[in-house]
Amino acid sequence: MPVRAILWDLGRTLVDWDPDYLYRRLIPDADARRDFLMSVCTLDWHEAHDRGVAMAQNRQALIARHPHQATLIEAWDTGWNAMFDGYMPGMDGLVEALNARGVSQFALSNMPAEKWPDVLALYPAFALFETAVISGQEGLVKPDPAIYALTTQRISAAPEETLFIDDRLDNIEAGARAGFAVHHFTGAGPLKAELARLGLL
Repeated sequence: MPVRAILWDLGRTLVDWDPDYLYRRLIPDADARRDFLMSVCTLDWHEAHDRGVAMAQNRQALIARHPHQATLIEAWDTGWNAMFDGYMPGMDGLVEALNARGVSQFALSNMPAEKWPDVLALYPAFALFETAVISGQEGLVKPDPAIYALTTQRISAAPEETLFIDDRLDNIEAGARAGFAVHHFTGAGPLKAELARLGLL
C-alpha cells in the first residue's frame, strides 16, 4: 500500500529544540551549564512534563533540593520559547510544500500539554496538521506502544499508508512495530530524498 501521509515528530526532527539555547544566556560558563543540564534540569526530569505533570508542580521537589538554583529551574517554564531556534536545517517550508501537494500531515510529539499553544504560535505552519497527538495531553509518551495505538485511532490514514518521521531510533522502532512506515531522521537531505522516492515531494 503506497504511503500517502506523514506523521511528524517535532523537536529535533522538524524544529530545532534544545534547552542549551536558553541556558547559554543564563549560564555563560559552558562547564557550569553542562553540569546544570546533566544534574539538575535533566531530560529525565523533563520527561514528567511530557507525561502531563504541570511544570509548576514538577519543579517543587527540584527547587527543594537545589534552592540556590530556583530561578534557573523556573526558567525551564518561563523561558520555554527560547529553547527553540526555528526549523532544523533545511526543514523550513517543508510542511507547507507537502500541504500544497495534498499530503495529509499529522504530528506525534512528546511535549508538555501546557506548552503546545506556545509552540503553535511559534510555528504557524503546524495549523496545517490534521491531527496532533501531544503526549502531555494524553499522559503517554513515545515509545510507549499505547501512544502509537492512540495515534492510529486519531489519524485519518492507516499506519501502513503513513510515514512516521522521528530522530530517535527507539521511537522509530516502536512506530514500525505499530505498523507505520518509518524514516529515522538524520537530516533534511536524506528525508527529502525519501519523500521524493515515495512521490510525496
